[in-house]
Amino acid sequence: MRIAEIFHSIQGEGKLAGIPSVFVRVSGCNLRCQWCDTPYASHHPQGDELSLDQIVERVKAYGCRHVVLTGGEPVIMPEVESLCLRLMESGAHLTIESAGTVYKPLPANLISLSPKLSNSAPAGPLAEQHEKHRLNVGALQRFLETSTDLQMKFVVARPEDLGEVDELLGRLRGWRCDDVLLMPEGKTPEELAERSQWLIDACVGRGFRFCARLQVMVWGNRRGV
Repeated sequence: MRIAEIFHSIQGEGKLAGIPSVFVRVSGCNLRCQWCDTPYASHHPQGDELSLDQIVERVKAYGCRHVVLTGGEPVIMPEVESLCLRLMESGAHLTIESAGTVYKPLPANLISLSPKLSNSAPAGPLAEQHEKHRLNVGALQRFLETSTDLQMKFVVARPEDLGEVDELLGRLRGWRCDDVLLMPEGKTPEELAERSQWLIDACVGRGFRFCARLQVMVWGNRRGV
């Protein structure tokens, strides 16, 4: 499996924000979001081919219980089921971060879905392909029906994005307000602060969670944090 990086930090987003975690970032993605903050794992995939044994051993060396499998898009990786099983068997509390465009019945403690809104569309020739694949309502519904614990995290860049969130949730069944997170788009603390003001109001009005980006607030848009 091609791995962009494995590092030890804190979880910056979602229900487990603030918890020390080991991140395994796979390299490769089926989308090309314009605001992607890890282009080295999507637009221009980098990294080394590692065996499952090598990945698990590097993770275990940190001595950290919480592990986050992220990307790129981990669910499209051919050996992702085996890797998840190996990590769970090693005693890890496993979070899988995915756009939810592909469904696989993966063993995990938390499935973190980030369905992409139209604000993710790239400019130029990639736009049509991205728009075609950015949402898979059937796959999202399967995750909702089969996951023990799940969160849906929406990247919101502008107030009009909220209508898209409402429309998508209206097409899905079985979700809870506690599991819906609205996160401001931004690669600097200043961008996050500006968008957080009106986004918090939207969360209060809808009963959703507000999702900060602690890693950006502390370190900025840096790799390996």
